[in-house]
Amino acid sequence: MGKAFSKNRAGRLAVERLPVRFVGDERWVISLPFNPGGETRVRHVLRRVRCLSNDEAQAVLGDVLRRFEHRHRDIEEILEENCDQVLSTVGDSDPLSRSHRLLLGSYFTMEYSIASAALFNPSIVIHPDQSEVPPGGKRFIMSLRATGEGHVSSIVFRTGIIHPDHAITVDPPGDVSHRAKLSPDRVYDRSLFWRKLHDMAIRRGAVDFVMHRLPEQFTMGQLEHAIDSARSDDPALVQNGGTVEGMLWLAQENYQLQMPDGAAISEIVIFPQSENESMGLEDLRLVAFEEDDGSTKYYGTYTAFNGSRILPQLMEAVDFRRISVHTINGACAQNKGMALFPRRVNGHYCMCSRIDGENLYIMYSDMLQFWETAELLRTPKHPWEFMQMGNCGSPIETKEGWLLLTHGVGPMRTYCIGVMLLERDNPLNVIGHLDEPLIMPTEDEREGYVPNVVYTCGAMIHRDHLYIPYAMSDTAAGFAMVELDKLLERLVP
Repeated sequence: MGKAFSKNRAGRLAVERLPVRFVGDERWVISLPFNPGGETRVRHVLRRVRCLSNDEAQAVLGDVLRRFEHRHRDIEEILEENCDQVLSTVGDSDPLSRSHRLLLGSYFTMEYSIASAALFNPSIVIHPDQSEVPPGGKRFIMSLRATGEGHVSSIVFRTGIIHPDHAITVDPPGDVSHRAKLSPDRVYDRSLFWRKLHDMAIRRGAVDFVMHRLPEQFTMGQLEHAIDSARSDDPALVQNGGTVEGMLWLAQENYQLQMPDGAAISEIVIFPQSENESMGLEDLRLVAFEEDDGSTKYYGTYTAFNGSRILPQLMEAVDFRRISVHTINGACAQNKGMALFPRRVNGHYCMCSRIDGENLYIMYSDMLQFWETAELLRTPKHPWEFMQMGNCGSPIETKEGWLLLTHGVGPMRTYCIGVMLLERDNPLNVIGHLDEPLIMPTEDEREGYVPNVVYTCGAMIHRDHLYIPYAMSDTAAGFAMVELDKLLERLVP
């Protein structure tokens, strides 16, 4: 446990590191389909498996199951699914015994170690279940960015309790990890889908020609049927201008995930599902959003990365058993680090963002998935943030205003965490800010995959303290806390 200090005009502010550390573990694995490359290779493997006798297939399969069934609770279901996918790819409908099917599926299944490289960039919210929590304590959910082979990032969760004496206990992760799967009955809203297609500048006439054939709520199958019907009626109109490709792309980027039955949230892994996410889901900023009727819904903004292009995405959940993922559209849906305020401000959704990669902005919208305008909040002011600045998660409401954690990039690409206080009814008005970082990397935090970095994607207030989970040099994560009243004293003129 150590001390870090931040100085403002009123003096020095103590930030206490807590003895909690999150590190990657190569033993956390999920199963993924394995593609050896090319239909010819697939046919060769299929032929070799078919040539095995039943006894031979059962013997090889028995060895596979002995070595892997304790690492994946639903191993046989996984192998069946991957077998079906392989047979569908090559158009082979000849029957196979169950042993042959499972064995074939095993050749096209691989393990992926989700956090073998790093576990970092955390965000934290209050857990929806506060039962059996000690008096004065609070249960939380934390999201973390897990990175494995090829630097592909996924989202994992941990749960724990903040105790009245400020001690933090973290529940151990489950024995196995479960990859969240696409829901087969995902449903799309026609009005939203229509507007997003227009926002993508796909030809309006062709879009309307297809969309008029769909009900207000439709499935992927209904969309494909509507496309086929429209193509049959007017092939030239539908085929030209990327209409079909754009519609299918949008449907694939907006999807629902279903959590496995009985799996704890700390066992869930959200792995890239779409083309735009192929290289990772980065830096989820979770927020417990209070609706006007007092109910709570969980949202999270993150960055989808395909190796060359980034795309802001929105995650939505009520109880983390089913998660919806949406593209964020509009002229200001750009760059990284969009962070949603935890309630409407003056009747509108409000977002803090960094649309130009350098400065902080405030955006308002009446639709969560569309952001058209932005106003400049602040440009880099201090030497430790001269290169660029951004938010460090959703603003937190206090009696004095919105507490906004920021990050700044300074000399030698050093990342530090700062703090601003925004007016509650007008977040564009900065009430105060710290002149120096609240948290900067210490000697034992500066070494890692990306050196000299401290970073967070969201903090939480409990009773009289601000709890900040933060990453250390893109490798591991820890916890810090600061007395809230003392922090606000530094920020309020």
